Amino acid sequence: MNKKPQLGSILEALLVTFFWSTSWVLIKRGLSEIPALTFAGIRYGLAFLILLPGVWRHREDVRRLTRADWLALGALGLVFYTFTQGGQFLTLQYLPAISFSLILTFTPILVAIAGVFLLKERPRALQWLGIGLVLAGALVYFLPQSAIGGSSLGFILAGVTVLANAISSILGRSINRRKMAHPVVITAISMGIGSACLLAAGIGIQGLPTLSWSSWGIVLWLAVVNTTLAFTLWNHSLRTLSATQSSVINNTMLIQIAVLAWIFLGERLGWIQIAGLGIVAIGTLLAQLRKAKTD
Repeated sequence: MNKKPQLGSILEALLVTFFWSTSWVLIKRGLSEIPALTFAGIRYGLAFLILLPGVWRHREDVRRLTRADWLALGALGLVFYTFTQGGQFLTLQYLPAISFSLILTFTPILVAIAGVFLLKERPRALQWLGIGLVLAGALVYFLPQSAIGGSSLGFILAGVTVLANAISSILGRSINRRKMAHPVVITAISMGIGSACLLAAGIGIQGLPTLSWSSWGIVLWLAVVNTTLAFTLWNHSLRTLSATQSSVINNTMLIQIAVLAWIFLGERLGWIQIAGLGIVAIGTLLAQLRKAKTD
């Protein structure tokens, strides 16, 4: 495979993880006023509406979708948006971001194992080493904390979110490597289905709150930049990157969230934390040097 498209996809995926990293700060602030499921439903519902003109431009792709394609996109919408993204919003209500981030680092292990059986993508030794270093670095960074607090419900929600995140990585890779439709179509349809379920659950369980101007600003930024743009770019990158690669790149959010917290929230890093971030960075790099045989 040409190295330039591969490098471009890696950089594209890294840009998306930066957008998603900023979401953690914005979500934490928005949760003080907006109920979690409703918050997630509004965010992804608005993003879906913004994507509709793009879907119209690629309406021929929509017409070519088979019943099996629609079922696959529906499943992706439920797993990737309703459960994974909705789970993230809910979990951040009950767990500190540090604890939740640590738990999410176990996603690549599930993805790599499942990818061997479901996608026939076999990570090579160097990729396994990279994944191991990513997890080791996460432990070095987070375990020196005085305590990993949070409620039992929070840890249960985190576990469900990790499982949904792993399944969505496999499912997303399977759908996008088939190139059944333009990335905008794939993103919009799956997001529309997932956000409709999120919004229905949010309004039904938590109600529809009155939002302040600042909350609307957060929601709109999350919808336009961190969702509409980011998820379209992510689906595009999955046409080239394997499920294991994309999952490990997603783990660089650990570094980015820490840096953003240091800059915007005044959270300083000790030498142990810096060392942990360095190990994560090296592990991520190693995971990209050699690709799975079936890429």
